[in-house]
Amino acid sequence: MSAPHTDVEQVEAANTAFYEAMERGDFEELSSLWLTPADLGVDEEYHDPADSGVISCVHPGWPVLTGRGEVLRSYALIMANTDYIQFFLTDVHVSVTGDTALVTCTENILSGGPSPDGGEELGPLVGQLVVATNVFRRTPDGWKMWSHHASPVLAENDEEEGDANTP
Repeated sequence: MSAPHTDVEQVEAANTAFYEAMERGDFEELSSLWLTPADLGVDEEYHDPADSGVISCVHPGWPVLTGRGEVLRSYALIMANTDYIQFFLTDVHVSVTGDTALVTCTENILSGGPSPDGGEELGPLVGQLVVATNVFRRTPDGWKMWSHHASPVLAENDEEEGDANTP
């Protein structure tokens, strides 16, 4: 496979790298994929990169997290408490304008934790359907994540039950 040549291909590769790092539980790789203050010309000698508010993230059901400290801490917690996670991305759409890119997609997530009986095997796998918006910025080192916002998709039967109860 040849290296990506267009902005869209490069953004697609950055987006894929983000999900693959999550699947592997590779915190260092995941951290390197997010914007740093230095990527935007913020002098880290005078500004704490953890508090500069450069990046943001919304996990399903969580409040908005801002700054590298909060965002990366959330991923460390997720990775520490998830034995298995796999993303099947569908409906991926990429739009690039100048140095900013927007990726929308559906995350079909399969995950599992420790065995309920405390054994070493994986506990029951759980599926979750989530829609996500990932915003990237072009940097001298390539495209980096600026914001990730994910929201659960209401199951169809839940919608039908809600509609049935509506007078």
